[in-house]
Amino acid sequence: MELRLLEYFWTVADAGTVSEAARRLHVTQPTVSRQIQALEDELDTQLFDREHNHLTLTEAGVFLRSRAEEILSLTQQTERAFTDRQRAVMTGNLRIGCVEADNSATMAMMLEEMTAEYPEVTFTITTGDGDIIADQLDKGLVDVAILIDPVDTAKYESLRLPRVERWGLLMSTEAFLAERDAVTPADLGGLPLITSQRPAVQTMLDEWLDGAVPPHIIGHYNLNFNVVPLVERQVGMALGIAGVTRDVDHSKLKFVPLSPALTTHCVLVWRRNRVLTPLVADYIRRFREAFN
Repeated sequence: MELRLLEYFWTVADAGTVSEAARRLHVTQPTVSRQIQALEDELDTQLFDREHNHLTLTEAGVFLRSRAEEILSLTQQTERAFTDRQRAVMTGNLRIGCVEADNSATMAMMLEEMTAEYPEVTFTITTGDGDIIADQLDKGLVDVAILIDPVDTAKYESLRLPRVERWGLLMSTEAFLAERDAVTPADLGGLPLITSQRPAVQTMLDEWLDGAVPPHIIGHYNLNFNVVPLVERQVGMALGIAGVTRDVDHSKLKFVPLSPALTTHCVLVWRRNRVLTPLVADYIRRFREAFN
């Protein structure tokens, strides 16, 4: 006997009418009637006497109602016990490493859900470039990390996030390229460029240039905050992604995307072949359910 049938039966018995039971259950009246008929057919017993629009329990119905109350109550208590047990497990500090990217909003969304459900959970967020965050993950200083492609995930378990990160140049509004809607490989030849020191980013840029004259790399940076003053003073232009430029002074700086478009994704990564704590496993589960 399905618990759903018992729930429908108990609700009808308590409400006295199909219409009121349907309202409480948020279903249609025919649905309620079919479920009650199915239960009576299964038990081969009439459970209600039907008089106009009102239903009264038969002797068998009275007996089943008492049993249904016991079964439904036990079910609810069991579910509550497991919920309480799970809540008791979900304590501690979740350590997250995250690069500067649009997908930091995704990280925040998952943390919002988790901390609302488990108020005793705390978190620590470490921000840096991909190499720094990956190193912290390797050393066990963070539990999970959000990194920007290209990422060598051979030693990590990973989950690709759907939000696209678009690459371009952050430049002064006074720069001659600021009038453009996009920057092409031909535009970059010999221009002073500040870029990430990650070898994977340099390789990605070389592939995008596709043999065009390369820019003049004058420096490297890992976080957007420190490169902004250099770009404002036109020391150079900074290669980066659109998401980290939202809070800059747009009267002084402009982000111009690359063309052909150069886009990558972020990935959620965690160490391979490691036993995950319930807290870390739950955080990863939320990403899987949202994006798989």
